[in-house]
Amino acid sequence: MDWTHRLRLRNLRMLLSLAQTRNISHSAAALNTTQPGLSKWLKDLEDDIGLPLFERHARGLRPTPYGEVLIDHARRMDAQLERAAEDMAALREGGSGRVVIGASGASASDTVPLAVLQLLERMPQARIKLVENTMDALMVKLGQGELDIVVGRSAPEHLDPGLRHETLYMEPLHMVARPRHPLLSQQSLAWSDLLAYRWLLWPKGTPIRTSLEAALESAGLTVPTDHIESNSVTINLTLLNTTDMIGVASHRSALRLSHMNTLRLLPIRLPGFGSVAMYWRHAELSGNAAVSTALDCLRAVSANASPP
Repeated sequence: MDWTHRLRLRNLRMLLSLAQTRNISHSAAALNTTQPGLSKWLKDLEDDIGLPLFERHARGLRPTPYGEVLIDHARRMDAQLERAAEDMAALREGGSGRVVIGASGASASDTVPLAVLQLLERMPQARIKLVENTMDALMVKLGQGELDIVVGRSAPEHLDPGLRHETLYMEPLHMVARPRHPLLSQQSLAWSDLLAYRWLLWPKGTPIRTSLEAALESAGLTVPTDHIESNSVTINLTLLNTTDMIGVASHRSALRLSHMNTLRLLPIRLPGFGSVAMYWRHAELSGNAAVSTALDCLRAVSANASPP
């Protein structure tokens, strides 16, 4: 028997619920079904596949490696169905297409919003959704079909064979601080001047943090122990703008925030450069003018000069 016949839309939701709750009784209650019925469906599915999908424990369920693979496929299918419903709703409301863009800190302050404004000039009725997060989280969502495009620091460790990528530009990093920070009264700075203040950094493992660590290493330095880690642009801006903490920002983001009188660039040079890239699933371009146009807009704003 072809076991895929057991996986209808409701069955996908059943599988995803079990993956989330790790508990048959909790999933049965959430799905408004019976525990025996859900247990039988899962057992029949495993029998048809010929592989165990979950390990049974006293505290609940744990997906097996086989289960993880099927759950991953189920997540992608569920995301595609949700996207289909949203696309139909957008068309029903008079929209001309829909695109979901993920932005990391390197692109959220400048590249992505400028590209969105250009996209709306070209397609005024486009439906646009923006999601901000770290690159590792965004790339997972892109792989699962929840995002159309991700823009941020180049992240070769997250590349998937099903994804396309394109480098948009290279840029240096800058140390930044609030306007009227004490360090801004000095014509030049030494690293010892910066080490007198607490640093606010992106989490370890993020591309911008990795770039910073490489730049410091080339200068014979390491990240100071007195630092705070945060992956939130909003939290970082608030902390930097209202305290004497110092942080790090990509070139275009730093210039944009300086122009908005939110942050200032500190007069110290960080060695090295980082690249900003966009990632997308090639299959999504078929018949999706909004995604294709968004990619063109990202290329266009990236080719322009840095903000004033």
